[in-house]
Amino acid sequence: MSREKDGGTDAPEGRPQGGLSARDLAVLALERQSWPGPGAKERAVRERLGITPTRYYQLLNVLLDDPRALAHDPVTVNRLRRLREERRERR
Repeated sequence: MSREKDGGTDAPEGRPQGGLSARDLAVLALERQSWPGPGAKERAVRERLGITPTRYYQLLNVLLDDPRALAHDPVTVNRLRRLREERRERR
């Protein structure tokens, strides 16, 4: 990924210094949106991020445990953490 796309100087693991990567920010942005029907979100994941929905949800799950993601978007991260915990409790 280029420095322009990342939005800054690269730190280890392709992250801008002191923050989330451009891909991390894009994942959080997709999660803030509402989706009209089945398949729309998965289609957006493929088109906008160029990754499979499975990989997207893996990245999202890691982000939910990242304090930088919580600092960046506490409403979205806390909502998703609650949903994740509810799903775990139902199992």
